[in-house]
Amino acid sequence: MDTIAAISTPMGEGAIAIVRLSGPEALSIADKVYKGPRGKTLHSVESHTINYGHIVDPETDKVVEEVMVSVLKAPKTFTREDIVEINCHGGIVTVNQVLQLVLRQGARLAEPGEFTKRAFLNGRIDLSQAEAVMDLIRAKTDRAMNVAMNQMEGRLSSLIKRLRAELLETLAHIEVNIDYPEYDDVEEMTHKLLIEKATKVKEEIEALLTTSEQGKILREGISTVIIGRPNVGKSSLLNSLVHETKAIVTDIPGTTRDVIEEYVNVRGVPLRLVDTAGIRETEDIVERIGVERSRQVLKEADLILLVLNYSETLSEEDINLFEATKGMDLIVIVNKTDLEQKLDLNRVQELANGRPVVTTSLLREEGIDELEEAIQSLFFTGAIESGDLTYVSNTRHISLLHEAKRAITDALEGIDNDVPIDMVQIDLTKCWEVLGEIIGDAVHESLIDQLFSQFCLGK
Repeated sequence: MDTIAAISTPMGEGAIAIVRLSGPEALSIADKVYKGPRGKTLHSVESHTINYGHIVDPETDKVVEEVMVSVLKAPKTFTREDIVEINCHGGIVTVNQVLQLVLRQGARLAEPGEFTKRAFLNGRIDLSQAEAVMDLIRAKTDRAMNVAMNQMEGRLSSLIKRLRAELLETLAHIEVNIDYPEYDDVEEMTHKLLIEKATKVKEEIEALLTTSEQGKILREGISTVIIGRPNVGKSSLLNSLVHETKAIVTDIPGTTRDVIEEYVNVRGVPLRLVDTAGIRETEDIVERIGVERSRQVLKEADLILLVLNYSETLSEEDINLFEATKGMDLIVIVNKTDLEQKLDLNRVQELANGRPVVTTSLLREEGIDELEEAIQSLFFTGAIESGDLTYVSNTRHISLLHEAKRAITDALEGIDNDVPIDMVQIDLTKCWEVLGEIIGDAVHESLIDQLFSQFCLGK
């Protein structure tokens, strides 16, 4: 296997920037450009040490950077290969010069996610743990981070491996039944064991799937759209939830001309918050484009926050917005309660049809806690205990668990209907194989390439 290199820190100015190498020639390539004190080489230092020195262009003998170089020798590394990390000053120019130097000495520029891919291929982590690395990087809240950490540490992997071991034991008993059909007691014992083991596996798969909706929300966030007539306080709501001024707020209708997106943490639940242009008929060409975009994002939302004005009567446009959100998760926000009431709250409750109605005065910062509680209650029953449960958040894992559940259900139905034991074996084997795809035991190479291509460069 060749040696790869990449910049592993974000591009831009910062305290440090790291050029990472991994592979059999990592130390040799780094030694070609490293000049240590008193002639020290990286081959001669202890593993898992950091060493002061300079990066020198071997062709011109020019000093490029003053660095600290970490040396991590196989197999006790992330990739189970030799790893060298060159810690540079965090400028764009110098770190690129260092990268170009090591590439000229024989390293290859790493593909996105190739360091983690090598950790997977070398048996350091399984596929579900590798995917959790990216989940950890992308986590928007502490709860999402905890879920990713648990998966990266192997909590999901351990559970899947245990279920596969139980299925394998069951399949072995089936083989005994098939090989020795003349023994009635063996057949009776096998059927009893089959029902017991298959039921247990099915229950554990179902338990994982019950966490999947919340896990997916923690991973991807809730797509939340703020809608309402112009000048009801949509942009003020966005600013209140984000806790900073992201949208322009004026008394002039139509100020928001386009869709504004922002991630916000509501009690540990990530919202992908979208402030839309006020939905109304308008002759303004730019505003009309914004209104059309608002209608589009409305169709794709997981949650709608419909803002009404406490100081105005319900308009036909308000009623049309209620009609447009029928059957969707909706929270009605009656804003501007600091002004004189003109809104018929009984009519609002009737139109909400059992969905939450929250009153706020965003000017006085009143009602935000009640709104956050309504959002959490709508998507989560009780507190989220990411430390106690194995959450499934990855769409690929959820799909495979549904497939495994179908296979194990078919096996149990086959037993109940006295289907020949070798036919039941097919369904159990399929369940075992599908669970293996989650951790990468049985997965196509093209899928592995596709998964790791989503990683950032240098990870």
